[in-house]
Amino acid sequence: MAKRERNKRAARKARQEERIRKEAAQAAAAPAKSESRSLFKGKSNASTKSSPKATAIAKADRKGLQKVSGYFTDVRSEMRKVTWPSATELRSYSLAVIATLIAFGIVIWLVDTGIVAGLVQYTSLRG
Repeated sequence: MAKRERNKRAARKARQEERIRKEAAQAAAAPAKSESRSLFKGKSNASTKSSPKATAIAKADRKGLQKVSGYFTDVRSEMRKVTWPSATELRSYSLAVIATLIAFGIVIWLVDTGIVAGLVQYTSLRG
């Protein structure tokens, strides 16, 4: 069990390092792009930079999207592990459920009718 946890931690650390490398590459490429835009639009480079608060919000949004996409990825992998019934099994299971529902419905109806009849006899409310 400890080995599995170590492997998970190592994989998590590797993913984090990869993420940091990608962000650094994007940050290095971002100023070059903003400078070229500012040359074409006639704006200064200072006006095109975003504030640290806006960057933090954008990162938080990305984290939220990563969580949602991670959830759906996990759902998809779990659904692949499910052993799905065949068409004949599904039909027989469905018929068993329907028959059980009908049987319990009849039993409840009979018990209800018996209780009502007993109360009517006990209280003499009818007739």
